[in-house]
Amino acid sequence: MEDKDIIAERVAQEIKPEMLVNLGIGLPSLVANFLPKDVHVFFQAENGVVGLGPRPPEGMEDEDLTDAGGGFVTAMPGAASIDSAMSFALIRGGHLDMTVLGGLQVDERGYLANWMVPGKMVPGMGGAMDLVAGAKSVIVAMVHTAKGAHKIVERCTLPLTATRRVSLIVTEMAVIKPTEAGLVLKERGPGCSVGDIVKATGAKLIVEGDVPEMQIE
Repeated sequence: MEDKDIIAERVAQEIKPEMLVNLGIGLPSLVANFLPKDVHVFFQAENGVVGLGPRPPEGMEDEDLTDAGGGFVTAMPGAASIDSAMSFALIRGGHLDMTVLGGLQVDERGYLANWMVPGKMVPGMGGAMDLVAGAKSVIVAMVHTAKGAHKIVERCTLPLTATRRVSLIVTEMAVIKPTEAGLVLKERGPGCSVGDIVKATGAKLIVEGDVPEMQIE
């Protein structure tokens, strides 16, 4: 099983029926593929769609139906198209139950950096700042390291997305909960030991008792 699929499946376990959930571009968009068929949720994209479905089969794409990153999506029965002002009113008004975002770095405070690398051209922050500040729960879905470099660090060296502690970090190696006391290791990835996770993490982890392995099918 690929790392991104392990992450997406584990994040999907956090989503409960009837939630209003925003999925970020890239890896987070895979989460919809791992929801049980009987779990009905409302996926929202900040470009103005509520009721997103999974990516369409190849050849069935509709060029007028995309997520905020321009990726092709489907619409579930009852889906609604809304304007950008209404979409951001949902986000900024605290109506989102959860957002799932990718990450470049997360630090010991639980602060996320995910919108730019200095020196590289980017179109702007987009909705990331609003999502981290406005959603009731913020889950970071990312690979644990990048080309051997730590992504979970003592302090972010990249520009922060917001100064609000995220709710949960899910990687292929671990589920980590940021708290006032620090980063608590809650679960191990398939085949990973606590020692493996500590070595791959550039920040101190709080380990309390036996750490269970993720339940991935």
